[in-house]
Amino acid sequence: MAEIEIGIIGGSGLYNMEGLSGVKEVEIDTPFGAPSDRYIVGELEGRKVAFLARHGRGHRFLPSEINYRANIYGFKKLGAEWIISASAVGSMKEEIKPTDIVIPDQFFDRTKNRISTFFGEGIVAHISFADPLCPTLSEILYRAGMEVGATMHKGGTYICIEGPQFSTKAESRIYRSFGVDVIGMTNLTEAKLAREAELCYATLALVTDYDVWHEAEESVTVEMIVANLTKNAETAKRIIKKAVAMIPEERKCGCATALKDAIITDRKAIPDEVKKRLSLIIGKYL
Repeated sequence: MAEIEIGIIGGSGLYNMEGLSGVKEVEIDTPFGAPSDRYIVGELEGRKVAFLARHGRGHRFLPSEINYRANIYGFKKLGAEWIISASAVGSMKEEIKPTDIVIPDQFFDRTKNRISTFFGEGIVAHISFADPLCPTLSEILYRAGMEVGATMHKGGTYICIEGPQFSTKAESRIYRSFGVDVIGMTNLTEAKLAREAELCYATLALVTDYDVWHEAEESVTVEMIVANLTKNAETAKRIIKKAVAMIPEERKCGCATALKDAIITDRKAIPDEVKKRLSLIIGKYL
């Protein structure tokens, strides 16, 4: 099994990662089924990384169809400790313009059809999720973005909706009243699972549009999103390349020990089959 340090998840418009050397494709089996695609493993800026197309190559999976557990488990199995997740989002604030990039520090959950935990079926764990994104990795992404000359916004709330439909105007106006900054359909689920797997996770939110709340702008369309993603994709790749080189060898944040006091179930009561299925994640605490 290839050992990597850093995982990269590409969303809409970011289906590959140029600049990788020693590239090979790795197919991962997980207890939760198949990941979205094969992992593209190689070296970037001297670091061992793996890239995964969130929706699969050819964009085959709806946000609700993505096997998030398999995707995150696959990175863990490959040895990753850090995950950079790039994602297309809509802006919910005038000052956050299309083609800007946001590094959020909070999430708000509006999903309803997702499996967003590795636990259950005989084992209960409650991770701390007050600060859902890794502060160390988020800061690195922000600094990398500034260094490549991108228009960056540090901090903010990403509201995650079920999709695949975009919001109605009424929904968009209500979400704006919550004070959120960007809207998307994928990253919160990844963040929950990454925290349970004790991986450092941060979001590179690529702004494509003003959702449908902006009266002076035309309503969001797929064509608009694709056009702006094309502009942002190259910038995102430059940010990721620079960020990878800045990631420290040793982790000092709380992400690395998120499960330390989170498993509530009596160890003797955990079914053997569950212990086996989750050994990669919980083994050190049993």
